[in-house]
Parts: sequence; C-alpha cells; structure tokens
Amino acid sequence: MKAYPLTSLTVTEAQQLQFKLVDAITRIVPGDELLTGGDLGVVKGLNQPKTTYQIEQVLANFFESEQAMLVRGSGTNAIRLALHAAVGTGKTLLVHDAPIYPTTKVSIEMLGIQTIHADFNDQTSVTQALNERQVDGVLIQVTRQKISDSYDLAQLIATIRRVNPLIPIITDDNYAALKTKAIGSQLGGTLACFSTFKLLGPEGIGCIVGEKEYISKLREENYSGGGQVQGHEALDVVKGMIYAPVALAISAEVSEAVCRRINEGEIAEFKKAYIVNAQSKVVVVKLKEPIAQAIITEATKLGALPHPVGAESQYEFAPLVYRVSGTFKQSDPEAETTMIRINPNRSGTDTIMRILQASVKRASR
Repeated sequence: MKAYPLTSLTVTEAQQLQFKLVDAITRIVPGDELLTGGDLGVVKGLNQPKTTYQIEQVLANFFESEQAMLVRGSGTNAIRLALHAAVGTGKTLLVHDAPIYPTTKVSIEMLGIQTIHADFNDQTSVTQALNERQVDGVLIQVTRQKISDSYDLAQLIATIRRVNPLIPIITDDNYAALKTKAIGSQLGGTLACFSTFKLLGPEGIGCIVGEKEYISKLREENYSGGGQVQGHEALDVVKGMIYAPVALAISAEVSEAVCRRINEGEIAEFKKAYIVNAQSKVVVVKLKEPIAQAIITEATKLGALPHPVGAESQYEFAPLVYRVSGTFKQSDPEAETTMIRINPNRSGTDTIMRILQASVKRASR
C-alpha cells in the first residue's frame, strides 16, 4: 500500500498562523468586546449580530480573501451552500474519479447536479474533461478520497485555471484547514469550505471563504434571524481556531513518531504502519492476526476513544483507536479485522504506545 499524505505544518509554522489570527482579530475587534459574550439577533443595517459581522471580517482578512461567512450546518452545509451559489441547481460538476464523501453526495443530489468524473491525479484527464465536456463548476476534496491519491491542491487548481480561468472551483477543506499551508481560496479557488468544529470551535458552525460575488448572494438569502450565527458562537469560532494550528501540528508530529516506532518493531503483533489522510491525518496499522475489533475494545477500556465526535474537536483529547474507513474496506475486504486507525488527538507518543501494547496483549489472550 502506497499512501501520499498531505504535508503538515511544522509547529513553528503553526505558531505563526496562531500569531497571524490573533493579529487579525485585534485589527477588527476592540479589546473590551473580546471579553464579552457577543451580541444577538439581526442588528439594523447588518441583518446579523455585530460580533458575527466582525469575526467574518477577521476570517476574510486572515485567509486573504474577499469575504468569509459563518453558517449553520457545519462543513456539510458550507459545501452545500457554496455549490448552490457558485454552480447552481441542475448544472454539471467536475469531481474526482473516486467515492464522493457521503454528505457531499447528498448535497449534490439535493441540488440536482450532474457529476462528470476525471482523475485528479492526472492533469491530462482533468484538462480533457474540461475541454470536451460542458462543466459548470469543479469540486475538489483536499484530503484523500482514495489511498493512492497524490494530487497537489495548488497544482490542480492551476491546471484547471489554465483551461478555464473563470470556472467556479469549490474546495472541501474539511480535515485540512489550518493543518496545511493554505486553503483552496488562497490558491486560486473560488470558495473554500470547512467546519469550525474540527478546529476546536463550537458544534455545527461551518465557514465559507472566498469571492464576494457568491458570498454576498448567500448573505442576501440568509435573511431570517434563526439562520444567523450568533455573536457568542462567532467568538467561540476564533477562540478555538487560535489554538488549532499548533495543536494539529503537534498531533501530526506524534503520528510520525508512532508510525516510526511501530515500523521499528516495537509491537510484534503489528505488521506495518502507514500515515494516511483518511480523512484526518492518522496512522493506519496492518495487523498480523485478525484481532482488530478486540484491540479496539481493549483500547477503549484503557482510555482510548472508541469513535470520533467531530474529528479532533474540542471533546477529543484522548487518542482514538478505531476501525478503518470504508475506503480501506473497499480496497481490502479483510481490513475490518486486520487493520486499525489511530488519531493521536492531544495525546503523546508514549501514551499511545502504552495503550496499544496493553490492548494487543489483552486481545491476544
């Protein structure tokens, strides 16, 4: 199995993102307002809370884009709204020739959008699809849809822009935002979408970043008071986001260390470990014996999380020891019994190795 994980930020690079976000906040929001709970409701002239308006300006500046918008429905609805605004109902969408993320597939079906497939790992395939078919927009999932995916986001967007400079490009930056050097809108994409819950933020709040033309349309449509992200929620978005880059960079370093120690033979029952983006950057371990479920059960008793909450959300500080994704099971029918995945979350290498060693010992009895 050959995998091509995304390049993570170093801790030093992540520190600079933290400093950049704090700087962006201080340029927009007065200090005394940072110590409040934010305001509520459809303020006259804004049709949204003033605090939310300010934080959206902060995020637009931080991500070097024309506008940003916080939305209800997390990353899923951010993508759905972006598809609605930039592509439209009944239009055609170029997607990667791979399984589409389930909630994104539902959004595409809801909008009656027809999909055209191309291999995003092959520039010729992408160029050919754009030249030979009527394509109204492109959707790129930044993290890997298949184990073998190797496309570079910046290069892929550049390839599309060479063929069609004006076509809307929507990027699904879930599981990648603030883990890598840039989101899609910073690399030439039209709209970038992600969940702030995955960045230590509040439940259910998504973010769309990018071109004013489309985000302004969404603002006009989001008229009702019940659809607004309230001021306290907007503040919680940046409170979590400030700490996310460094926390995620540390997690990436721990993943590398765990993978290395496993491949050095520290746990005899483990055959091979890999770093993959599925969807978060995790360690996937191939076992010598089909005892995956027993290991997961024992790891839970020893303090590991048995399932994800929001993929590295504020609730997930213990390591996750869990089954592999459906993508792996599609490529390897035995994966459910012979493979496990590990997400360090906020834990250290020694903690993970201790839990794994004890779990294997118990599972092998």
